[in-house]
Amino acid sequence: MFHKGDQVTVLDEAIDGVVVSVKGNEVLIETSDGFEMTYFVNELIKIHNSNELNSFISINKSSLAFEGKEEPKKRSFVKEKKSKKDEFVLEVDLHIEKLVPNKRGLSNFEILNIQMETAKRQLNFAMQNRMPKVVFIHGVGEGVLKAELDFLLGRYDNITFQDANYQKYGLGATEVYFKQNTK
Repeated sequence: MFHKGDQVTVLDEAIDGVVVSVKGNEVLIETSDGFEMTYFVNELIKIHNSNELNSFISINKSSLAFEGKEEPKKRSFVKEKKSKKDEFVLEVDLHIEKLVPNKRGLSNFEILNIQMETAKRQLNFAMQNRMPKVVFIHGVGEGVLKAELDFLLGRYDNITFQDANYQKYGLGATEVYFKQNTK
């Protein structure tokens, strides 16, 4: 496998050299730094010089491989400018699995009460912190939670609400905007 004069490199080490002698499965190499070291056959890889490789691969074959390829088009990145208002949107997921560790044993009435209390608490938090908008994710379901949420939001004078962005949330979300007092 290895012969005297072969150029080799050592696996898992940054050592290159030339084979000096081969005895069984041990190979003595002279490193490029001038040291003689012994390695097992399975620790070495023979380095083929470029002349040997060119005899295996003709230049014509490699140029044919690249002929049909096109250079990828450069992508242009346009950074969208966002206003300060759009930087943070509070998203409140009202699915019961997100609100309690275990919903077993809870009646539908109790689940709805937990969801509505969470919605009220988050709505008050958003108003106190002067957030421009909140998105309540309620899901599609039978529409009971959405109806209750609409009833709750309708009791506030300083907010408007509508269905949230369909592309981002689907049908199961309501977007709430706060009218900030300008006194």
